[in-house]
Amino acid sequence: MCGITGIFDIKSKYTIERSTVMGMADAIQHRGPDEASCFIDKNVGLGFRRLSIIDLAHGHQPYFTADEQVRMICNGEIYNYKELREELQQKGYHFTTNCDVEVVLHAYLEYGTAFIERLNGQFAFAISDGRNNSFLLARDHFGICPLFYTITDEVLIFGSEIKAILQNPMVKRAVDLTGLDQVFAFPGLVSPATMFKNVISLKPGHYLQVKDGKVTANEYWDIDYYPQEHNYENKPESYYAEQLEEILLQSIRYRLNADVPVGFYLSGGLDSSLIGAMMKKIHPDTSYQSFSIGFPTLDHKEIDERKYQQIVAKHVNSRHTEIPFDWPEIEQRLRQAVYHSECPLKESYNTCSLALSENVRNSGVKVILTGEGSDEFLGGYVGYRFDVQRSQMPVEKDLEDLLEDQMNEQLWSDPNFFYEKRHVSFRETVQALYSDEVNEGFSDFDCLTNLGVDKRKLEGRHAFHKRSYLDMKLRLSDHLVADHGDRVAYAHSIEGRYPFLDVNLANFVKTIPPEIKLKNLVEKYILKEVAKKYLPEEIYARQKQGFVAPGSPHLLRNNIEWINDMLSYDRIKRQGYFNPDTIERLKKIYCKDDFKLNLPFDSDLLIVVLTFNIFLDVFDMPAFSHSNAQKLVYAS
Repeated sequence: MCGITGIFDIKSKYTIERSTVMGMADAIQHRGPDEASCFIDKNVGLGFRRLSIIDLAHGHQPYFTADEQVRMICNGEIYNYKELREELQQKGYHFTTNCDVEVVLHAYLEYGTAFIERLNGQFAFAISDGRNNSFLLARDHFGICPLFYTITDEVLIFGSEIKAILQNPMVKRAVDLTGLDQVFAFPGLVSPATMFKNVISLKPGHYLQVKDGKVTANEYWDIDYYPQEHNYENKPESYYAEQLEEILLQSIRYRLNADVPVGFYLSGGLDSSLIGAMMKKIHPDTSYQSFSIGFPTLDHKEIDERKYQQIVAKHVNSRHTEIPFDWPEIEQRLRQAVYHSECPLKESYNTCSLALSENVRNSGVKVILTGEGSDEFLGGYVGYRFDVQRSQMPVEKDLEDLLEDQMNEQLWSDPNFFYEKRHVSFRETVQALYSDEVNEGFSDFDCLTNLGVDKRKLEGRHAFHKRSYLDMKLRLSDHLVADHGDRVAYAHSIEGRYPFLDVNLANFVKTIPPEIKLKNLVEKYILKEVAKKYLPEEIYARQKQGFVAPGSPHLLRNNIEWINDMLSYDRIKRQGYFNPDTIERLKKIYCKDDFKLNLPFDSDLLIVVLTFNIFLDVFDMPAFSHSNAQKLVYAS
């Protein structure tokens, strides 16, 4: 994969400077250190940074038609490119390389925008069509590859990361308060919001088209679970296990295709262990490299999974690398984590992920397979069990409960569905954090008023599928495979690949009855049935262990000078986003010897404040003012 960026002057009013496009591309050099290129023609400028994975000697971008009227740059992998390539060759198209993404250009020429639905991969691409002065941006089904854009004075500016867009002198820096509010309320940001006012994240499964001077965002794919009364096929459990196994094996085969070394992350849990074991089944004579984070300090034994990692590494005969991590590294890497994430963080474990990807890069591996997506589609979080348990318990409700029911109805079209937290009471907490000036415009940026989730796909669905859909929209795309995945991997020029995030697998999972995804309160029951063929019982039967790194109480108690400055009364007051008196009270509470957050169930409010202040610092963002807090209306 790579980094892409560029400019499309919709009305051809400006001259596009090569130095501007190259400056934008250089800002994301870490996404593609192997090669740089720039193309400019009239009202189009395309910048590209290459991380060479397939067809190392070729694969230079942009790709062009023979007359150079249609141009394409792509960040990503098209896993079914061989099938598409053969189909297009039969239709007379000529390929000049063996690179997978070349099929994007020819498929566009043959099928128009409908070709996007035929792709299986992780991708973000831009196509400039000089034949009709149109422009196309598209992002993969799950949002694995990031893609951001802004439109200013009828000029479209885009990039794989926002730091590329910020290099364009037409772009002004201001905080999008809706993005900040989302970070407090949910696992992370939710597309199309970002932390930068007027900079939009193209939603997963969407493309943006500029044609005849008009800009439209269109959805081409979304998972849509069956209504609760749906009659599933009368198939035995073994059928679903066998089909799931075969589709997952094919997904891994696709993702092992590379002309550079491939490895896998190994947490010691079910998902990464199964991926490693299936890699061994596919290529039994290959000893892949595996990488794990370990926590050898005696006072944190409860999160140290080295014992299980070593069992799996031995079982699959991987060449295992164990990276020791200690808590002082959190402080050392926190600014870097915020810089690459381009947003505040709710926890500090991104620093661990940075240490992991750095060691992968130093080992000479460029591609890593990892297990994100399994929990969201197959019921791996404790919330899936809680839904069942709540439905079986009689509940007496007071006034606060009824207010929460109203909010749940507003958010999820179900008064009895709980997601993440009690949002009415939490609203009061968050508003106490905001400064008086920020609260004056709270109704304009309150993230709960326009979350952007398609509630029609929640209505009448089984509770399991409601949670699965919301986990995909609110947890997976913009958090787990974004700030915790893509950004920290590409910080060290590593490509992450996600076998559970395969469109064929997602479409099949939709057909599995919810009662065999979570059976007898066993999370990911059907996946564990698959894993019995591949893993020792002590691995596949393990209870999921969430990783929790120390948060702001740990950092405060260590009395680190620069962190104290970031949370100082004067700085908080000067920046204007938070109430300095509230922050001072929280600091006193968090610093008490007997204070402990029950993570991940409690919210570490000060880690968000701290990393937001780091965000302001590393991106040179302005202090709050009413002029930069106007409500943003997203294009649709």
